[in-house]
Amino acid sequence: MKLTGVELRRVSMPLKSPFRTSFGTQTAREMLVLRAVTDEAEGWAECVALVDPVYSPEYLEGSVDVLRRFLIPALAGRDDLTGAAVAPALARFHGHAMAKAALETAILDAELVSLGIALSRELGATRSRVACGVSVGIMDSIDALLAAVDDYVAQGYRRIKLKIEPGWDVEPVRAVRERIGDLDLQVDANTAYTLATADRLVKLDAFDLLLIEQPLPEDDLLGHVELAKRVRTPICLDESITNARTAAAAITLGACQIVNIKPGRVGGYLESRRIHDLCVAHGIPVWCGGMLETGLGRAANVALAALPGFVLPGDTSASDRYYETDITEPFVLADGYLSVPTGPGIGVRPEPDLLDAVTVSTEWIPV
Repeated sequence: MKLTGVELRRVSMPLKSPFRTSFGTQTAREMLVLRAVTDEAEGWAECVALVDPVYSPEYLEGSVDVLRRFLIPALAGRDDLTGAAVAPALARFHGHAMAKAALETAILDAELVSLGIALSRELGATRSRVACGVSVGIMDSIDALLAAVDDYVAQGYRRIKLKIEPGWDVEPVRAVRERIGDLDLQVDANTAYTLATADRLVKLDAFDLLLIEQPLPEDDLLGHVELAKRVRTPICLDESITNARTAAAAITLGACQIVNIKPGRVGGYLESRRIHDLCVAHGIPVWCGGMLETGLGRAANVALAALPGFVLPGDTSASDRYYETDITEPFVLADGYLSVPTGPGIGVRPEPDLLDAVTVSTEWIPV
């Protein structure tokens, strides 16, 4: 397979409601959609980098620049291009996992479409549907939080995740636990705490949580080791897990008992599978995180979440959790589950009119 060019589309997707975390508030999801054109098929993907470098060092314009100047040209002149060949071809360029993941996914999608193979089958999925959780942002009041949680529980979500930060943690968690009974509940700090403020996290042990996600800064593995000795609730790492090597280090040190795998953060779905296999070998449960993806990213995430080691509900919410209108056929929750796409590649394609309606700009990069 030979790559002939890549189309980069900047899109802006209005959110149904503001989504607030410890690092900021989003009212729209601005992202990059890739269309890789080969001599055999087209492949689609999205880059999950945020506009600003607040979740990770990557940001939207940086992803555009590195794709245009370095990553896409590095694939020129290859007649035997496959999804598996992308990462080795880009290895000399440091960082930029989200941009690399998007390019690899688009190439992999094109390859699998040409072969008539579903991504779920290629990755080794064992389920036809996946249990879904929902992520609930920081609210202005506990009453507003409970109203949102009530709605998600009524829709059938099988796990509630609450975003927390110092000062918005113990009381909101207490209120939600009392409201939802024994439904699965977890929290996500997005690196907002330090060991000096960890006493607030110890208090969360009273609420029978599935896990505390990424409480400390991403580079503080030893701090997570110490925190794991103080709290009974399992520690889950997110931002700290950047590839299979860092996952192995975290597991060896005892910095986590659970791992959140986000394909964009770790460089793609093939590296995600390596992390999954590593965690399964060490008896570490995994689940699939989300970055407010469109149907393109959601389809691939659901395929990944169907692997056997994904034993906890992920952030693979339905399309209408974030968007009034998706750019693909919407993913609809049924009894708390989403169906795994069965079509070739990622299994979905954007609807041209819907994609055009949210497109801010388009750039064609020939190879």
